[in-house]
Amino acid sequence: MNYFNVGKIVNTQGLQGELRVLSVTDFAEERFKKGSRLAIFDDKNQYLLDVEIASHRKQKNFDIVKFKGLYHINDVEKYKGTMLKVAEENLTDLAEDEFYYHEIIGLDVYENDVLIGQIKEILQPGANDVWVVKRKGKRDLLLPYIPPVILNVDVAGNRVDVEIMEGLDDEN
Repeated sequence: MNYFNVGKIVNTQGLQGELRVLSVTDFAEERFKKGSRLAIFDDKNQYLLDVEIASHRKQKNFDIVKFKGLYHINDVEKYKGTMLKVAEENLTDLAEDEFYYHEIIGLDVYENDVLIGQIKEILQPGANDVWVVKRKGKRDLLLPYIPPVILNVDVAGNRVDVEIMEGLDDEN
């Protein structure tokens, strides 16, 4: 079964078993809602256990979660530094123009049918995502996920068509 990262447990919160999570998902409200099922993986990416969300709230830049059956700091302290993941079977279908990160990372990037590289990472600096394209013999190219730049995404065909606007590629 495949699992995908949704957050990193960075610390405990209070004495009642709450955990401070640094979210890495665009769907935090869905992933951390009461009754959602997640899995905890250690720092070596080894499965530890399945958990069910008992409560969730936002506090500053963190999601504060409590797991069903783990209601004391002593029950949860050992999970600091671990990753929360969602099972592939628990992913929901997205709209036609929406994608999960794992679907985008690894796609080949083309401009005018010329392969320019492969998406290696997605950054979230602010208003829109930025796709990091690894290129041979050149520095990584940063492409904002906006319509004039990203023309077509074909997950099944392992392909993204782009138009690199003036100023985006400082090596030309």
